Amino acid sequence: MQKKHLNTLIGFMFLLVIGGNIYAQSEPKTTLLLRNVLTELEKTYNVKFSFADGDVNAIQVPKPNSDSLEVILKELSEATGITIKKLNDRYYTLTKTTTISICGFVFDNFEENTIPGATIEIYESEISGITTENGSFRFDNVPINSLIHIKHLGYKPIFIKAKEFIKTSKCKSVAMALSYQELEEVIVTQFLTTGLNKLNNASFELNPSKFGILPGVSEPDILQTVQALPGIKSVDETVSDINIRGGTNDQNLILWDGIKMYQTGHFFGLISAFNPYVTENVSIIKNGTSAMYGGGVSGTLSMKSMEELPLTFSGGVGVNLISGDVFGEIPISKKSALQVSARRSYTDFLNTPTYTTFSEKAFQDSEVNQESEFYFYDFTTKFIYEINPYHKVSTSMITMSNNLNYFESLENSTAPNRSNLNQDNFSIGSELQSEWTGNLTSQLSAYYTQYDLDALSISNNDTQRLIQNNLVKESNIKLVTNYLLRQNLKWTNGYEFTETGIKNTTNVNQPPFASNIKGVIRKHGIFTEINYSSKDERLNGFIGGRFNYIENLDTFQEFIFEPRINISYELLPNFKTEILGEYKSQVTNQIIDLEQNFLGIEKRRWILSDGDALPITRSKQGSIGFNYDINKLYVGIDAFYKEVNGINVYTQGFQNQNQFNGEIGSYTVKGAEFLINTKNNDYSAWLSYTFNKNDYTFNVLDPATFPNNLDVRHAITLAGNYTVGNLKIGMSINYKSGKPFTRPDENDPIDQTVFPAGINYEEPNSSRLSEYFRADASANYTLKFDDKMNIIFGVSVLNFTNRRNTLNTYYRLLDDNTIETIERISLGITPNASVRINF
Repeated sequence: MQKKHLNTLIGFMFLLVIGGNIYAQSEPKTTLLLRNVLTELEKTYNVKFSFADGDVNAIQVPKPNSDSLEVILKELSEATGITIKKLNDRYYTLTKTTTISICGFVFDNFEENTIPGATIEIYESEISGITTENGSFRFDNVPINSLIHIKHLGYKPIFIKAKEFIKTSKCKSVAMALSYQELEEVIVTQFLTTGLNKLNNASFELNPSKFGILPGVSEPDILQTVQALPGIKSVDETVSDINIRGGTNDQNLILWDGIKMYQTGHFFGLISAFNPYVTENVSIIKNGTSAMYGGGVSGTLSMKSMEELPLTFSGGVGVNLISGDVFGEIPISKKSALQVSARRSYTDFLNTPTYTTFSEKAFQDSEVNQESEFYFYDFTTKFIYEINPYHKVSTSMITMSNNLNYFESLENSTAPNRSNLNQDNFSIGSELQSEWTGNLTSQLSAYYTQYDLDALSISNNDTQRLIQNNLVKESNIKLVTNYLLRQNLKWTNGYEFTETGIKNTTNVNQPPFASNIKGVIRKHGIFTEINYSSKDERLNGFIGGRFNYIENLDTFQEFIFEPRINISYELLPNFKTEILGEYKSQVTNQIIDLEQNFLGIEKRRWILSDGDALPITRSKQGSIGFNYDINKLYVGIDAFYKEVNGINVYTQGFQNQNQFNGEIGSYTVKGAEFLINTKNNDYSAWLSYTFNKNDYTFNVLDPATFPNNLDVRHAITLAGNYTVGNLKIGMSINYKSGKPFTRPDENDPIDQTVFPAGINYEEPNSSRLSEYFRADASANYTLKFDDKMNIIFGVSVLNFTNRRNTLNTYYRLLDDNTIETIERISLGITPNASVRINF
């Protein structure tokens, strides 16, 4: 750049020395007043210029360097934006230009490839558009004093004054530099299906708008889709109870627009509570988590809604056999936009085959005669405002609710058992994104989230009343800074403060019992991380750490350091290895109490660590992986070790002799994950295998070590999808070995030495359920009308072989001292259908 500027200066000095006849007698100057230049031109060429004084006063121009009046006038017009019109051989008029026409081509920073689809916005006007397939753009009537904003995902935005376009008669070339802070390298595209990618940091990225099809899902379901990945399963067929590498669902950090979510499912966890049509990006992390994230000792799931201002209105409306929804992205002005979505079930006034199957699974523990009225809804909105080209603020809100009225008629009872359940979540958050320099950016965010579970149960001929309440309130503020030390070296730093308050209330009138437990934890986190990418991109990764100060206002204070590492290296062409490791901790867990109640939802209640009965839960995990990827074939294998300490039996869902002990222990998972995926533009087929050896250790119990409740040793999935024109078809076969459970002692099943009597069990989790097998299929057809509008027809069938798998088995002692066996059975054949219009 210095050489270029030097050449320009030498050339300009040369012109001053040998310049034309007009100013041979003048002292050299860089610029001259336009009025003086016009006066000299009138004298030299015997012409007259007509203009308004206000249009030319104070305007300075470069010294003309030509003998031709026509050339000089053209240069003056281009330099000032003033239109010079020739009336005859002697008279000219000068008119100040307010608008101009501009055109250009957008290239990458090496100017080797054009960039189609780049957004062009003209500030101080209503003009905007995108570049064509060859990267070109053209606009008329552009205000001459306006600022032109050019942006594209993965590139740093560019701002150019409109006046820059009048200095050349040709279309201007604009080069955009890559944004290393925003773009993660994708090493596997179309991972299992379109819209699902594996990133260079070993995490996975889901783009619902580009999502293809997975077996058993006619429409995208975020929490259902992530279970297609090795190592992520649900042992009870729910989307709200996802187990990542042998961990419980409450050990997952689930974020929506940076807000921690304490409710994730509808319809007893069978349906995701997050609308996929307003979710633009989902990141799934099993290990090697960035130091920016605190909590979630098992895994992290981060969802993002609309992040860029839309140019035009778009939306959609759809309906399936459970619910209907509508969404839209609405530009308000050149600097602001709104995204909204709403979804509601109609199960409270219309029964469908899907609803019937879901209900049978949810209420299978109940007696013969039961009636229920259930519905759910969720609503989201997001507002984005671009303060200026370097600062953008957004506000997101999500609210969701599950509502149930349940009536159960029993034999020899004059009044039915009645239960009401309301499960609500409200969350709101804001984020300010700032670019201070070309190398320094920041994100300042804050949120408030509230989860409220209210349950009422009236039984025993209206004589017994049980009231339960679980209330979670959490506030958070977070600052993240990114500094580009060099083009391939980024330094991330930040601070996060979280205050979480949780209250648990239980009231029973007969026998009288009341409990009201509440607490508050404040958590301060400071984190730092160095990200590096070699010039040849063979070595990528980050190393960092997080320092937490945790304070329970009633019981304890603690400092915790959490190192993180994530490194990938290309050993050979298309062959990479990944080394990942992390320490993590969390202070919120779900206890599973009242195990014999009729609903799965009310069994789970959020609680805080108190440093005694429930210490801070901590994990450490390490893994090494190898993957080979070419255009049509991906093969990957990962081996990992994970240890989680500070768990309580109340958080694990024991249903045996350890159910009420309240002991503290740990679990250790040793596992491996294998995946082979072959694909092209028309099909994708894959085989995955997961091995987990998951064991508890409770030193005070006998035996001290025994299988984890989630110890599913083997899981195999064989699946594929195929595309024919606008038709997409998917099918899968899923196999899992049985989870462990505990049988009563055959020789001495009932313990009569205590009052009331209890069950004598065998060793904990010494038996296994039979293996799990399920086959799913789905298909959808897209009817296209134009580039924006289409109709998608979808059908799906879960468990089309109608195999009745046993998900869980436990026992309870009846009043007559007989043992009742309770089996939780899987979904039967479950059809669904959907119609969606996108516009």
